[in-house]
Amino acid sequence: MVPLTSLLVPVLLSAVIVFLVSAIMNAVLTYHFNDVTKVPDEDGVMAALRRFNIPPGDYMIPRAPSMKAMKEPAFKEKMNQGPVALMTVLPPGPFHMGKSLVQWFIYCAVIAFFAGYVASRTLGPGAPYLGVFRIIGTVAFIGFVGGLWQDSIWWNRKWSTTVKHTVDGLVYALLTAGTFGWLWPR
Repeated sequence: MVPLTSLLVPVLLSAVIVFLVSAIMNAVLTYHFNDVTKVPDEDGVMAALRRFNIPPGDYMIPRAPSMKAMKEPAFKEKMNQGPVALMTVLPPGPFHMGKSLVQWFIYCAVIAFFAGYVASRTLGPGAPYLGVFRIIGTVAFIGFVGGLWQDSIWWNRKWSTTVKHTVDGLVYALLTAGTFGWLWPR
C-alpha cells in the first residue's frame, strides 16, 4: 500500500492539468456550442416566464404533486397537450464563471483523490506505470463520466451531448492516469 499523503502532488497536479486542458478544449474546440438550442420566440418566452418571478432551481412542467396524481385524467391531458419541459432557472444577470471554475477544480481534485485512494490500496510503491495508469484511468473515467448517462436515460438530454461529454471525460481520465503513472511513488 502507498500512503495517501505521498499522492498529494499527483492529485493536485492532475487536477491542474485537467483544469487547464478542459479550459483550452472549451475555448478552442466549439463542439459543445450546440449542446443547447434556442427556443422559438425567445423574447416572448422570456417575457412570459419573467412575470412569474421563478426562483432559481430545477423544475418540471407539468409536475404532479404525487405518484397517484400522475394517473389522473387532468394530469394526463396536460402531458398530452404539452409543452413538457425540464427547466433549470438561474439567477438573473450575467453568468459568473468564477464560482463554477472553483467548483470544477475541486471536482477534478476529488476525482483524482478517489482514484489515488483506490490505486493506493491496490498497488504498492514502485508499481509499473501501466498498472497505475490502468487503475487510475478506470476510476477517474467513472468519476468524470459515470453520472452523465443517467441524464440522457431519465431526463431526455440529447445523447449527442452525453457522448461529447463522455469523450471529454475520457481525455480527463487519461490525463489523470498519466500524471499518476508518472509521479507514482517508487
